[in-house]
Amino acid sequence: MTMPASGIRFRLARFGAAAAVSALLLGLGAGAALAFNEAPMLAEQVKAGKLPPVDKRLPEKPQVVTPHQEVGTYGGVIRRGLRGSSDHNGILRYLGSQGLTRWNPDFSDISPNLAESWTVSPDASEYTFKIRAGTKWSDGQPFTVDDIIFFVEDLLGNRDFYKAPPPAYAIDGKAMTAEKIDDNTVKLKFSGPYGQFLQELATPLGQEPVLWAKHYCKQFHPKYNPNIADLVKKEGANDWAGLFRAKCGDLEIPARWGNPERPTLDAWVVTKEAYTGGATRVMFERNPYFWQVDTAGNQLPYVDRLQWGINQDSESLLLEAVGGKIDMQGRHLDTIANRPVLFANQQKGNYRLYKELNAESNAMGIYLNQTHKDKAMREMLGNKDFRVAVSLGIDRPQIIEIIYLNQGEPWQIGPRRTHFLFNEKLSKQYTNHDPAESNRLLDGLGYTKRDAQGFRLRPDGKRVGFGVNVIPNLNPEHVDALELIKEMMRKIGIDLSINVVERSIFYERADNTDYDALTWNVSGGLEVYQNPREVVSTHVQGTWFALPWARWFVSNGRNGEEPSASMKKRIDLYQTFRKTVASEQQKAIFKEILDEAANAFETIGIISDPDRYGVVNAAMRNVPAEMPRAWAYPTPGPTLPQQYYYKR
Repeated sequence: MTMPASGIRFRLARFGAAAAVSALLLGLGAGAALAFNEAPMLAEQVKAGKLPPVDKRLPEKPQVVTPHQEVGTYGGVIRRGLRGSSDHNGILRYLGSQGLTRWNPDFSDISPNLAESWTVSPDASEYTFKIRAGTKWSDGQPFTVDDIIFFVEDLLGNRDFYKAPPPAYAIDGKAMTAEKIDDNTVKLKFSGPYGQFLQELATPLGQEPVLWAKHYCKQFHPKYNPNIADLVKKEGANDWAGLFRAKCGDLEIPARWGNPERPTLDAWVVTKEAYTGGATRVMFERNPYFWQVDTAGNQLPYVDRLQWGINQDSESLLLEAVGGKIDMQGRHLDTIANRPVLFANQQKGNYRLYKELNAESNAMGIYLNQTHKDKAMREMLGNKDFRVAVSLGIDRPQIIEIIYLNQGEPWQIGPRRTHFLFNEKLSKQYTNHDPAESNRLLDGLGYTKRDAQGFRLRPDGKRVGFGVNVIPNLNPEHVDALELIKEMMRKIGIDLSINVVERSIFYERADNTDYDALTWNVSGGLEVYQNPREVVSTHVQGTWFALPWARWFVSNGRNGEEPSASMKKRIDLYQTFRKTVASEQQKAIFKEILDEAANAFETIGIISDPDRYGVVNAAMRNVPAEMPRAWAYPTPGPTLPQQYYYKR
């Protein structure tokens, strides 16, 4: 039994007819008699005796990929850009789609991936996966069920590694267990139904079962290394878990791409030019043991190398793009403000544009920290009437006209109008500009006294106001919008200050709950099932209005801070949703979650997020003209960059 995604439905007609045939075949099928071919750079290593022949490096039944446009040819480098030392997810989005399952290119459903097939128990509490026999890690060692068991038994269940099991692998706080059937078959079991597990495995946060190679990573685990304390001391780590993550990586940390010795199942492997402190460039080379081929038997990937330059600001990255030095990228380039420049310089930069069908809800959210360490600030920011007053004080049409080129509509959060869960109240409430009502609400909160500059005063004599942390290189339009909002707030007596910070500092302050407010793009426009962080506190680096609530959720109440009554209700509903298999019941439960989130009004939005555009080298083929833009997807990974190639 397999289950549909029951969430996003990007229409194939929009995505392009060729996407419909880009689905992967199960096993080799009709291509069983294929003769395998390899890249010239690998053929030379085989000839020199440094590598086994290609048919010895591939699985018994390699996964066959139908190229988006045509069978490609080998060679070349794809150049991309990162911003600073904390842009690791820029690499993850491109490489990290190698889970047990994967999204179809159109984001409509899931496909087999490292798991060639699966069966699901009638109550969706047990999942039996058949992995591809003969698959190998990038160092040539076998990938087997033992690697998955290593994650489940030695990491997932180890409280030194996880204080509580990640929600993706737990039901009611109870971690999944694993049963080895044979070297290529594993049964993953939950304490109750888990209707969304196959979809969860296709997201960036569902890749742990195949992330760590036991034969390499066990040397950093106390169960397998009796001298681990000496190694921890030698490496200068705090504990074995920190050393393990430094050497073997984790989902969302730079170290995942910082160790050339770490075996991987990705299409490319990081070289000695790794993503480490002080690096100015990150280089990857093809994985000689990658487990996919095209319909002609050519081992993927087509392109030899990936190169990420590290830029410190968005302007330099844009200059590289229009100068023809970026071969395929939307990330950091696809801002609304950049659109005219990208369109105008296609010929000069030798690129064409591809369209990103935006799955996000809002181009700019203002997240007031309801878990502030200062009692008076917590009381103010946690008051719904205060948040409503701030929202009504914002003139969104003016911002949309000046900053966003009239590309969207006033919007808060929540699914887009085209989504079956669109919630009018959640998305449109308090988006009108009504300074009179703002002033009435603020007066009602007791902020009636003002100083000589006209700013309202709190009972303790301090100004009514808050600072907003913003990353200029990530969202430059947020800085411009905040300048306008600052003046709008002044008119209703609120002192807003803009704190422009570097990305690593931004995260550090957020992790320490050391901020009044911050800005970020708002997710959940089309991928609300897969990315509910805006309405349920599920993400410890994404539920920005109350990160300690998210820590409470993921730790099953052991860490963080107990959420509000409204959020606890939504968490309970979400736990029920995750156990539910029937799609109509899922919809009904999530509708209740959205209704409750609308009543709580936790995040202030500005503008519905329009579609975006990225650049692709004019000579590159097999890149779809349109693709979804989403974190849960994650763009562009499910379009299979390993089948992009240069037509010479």
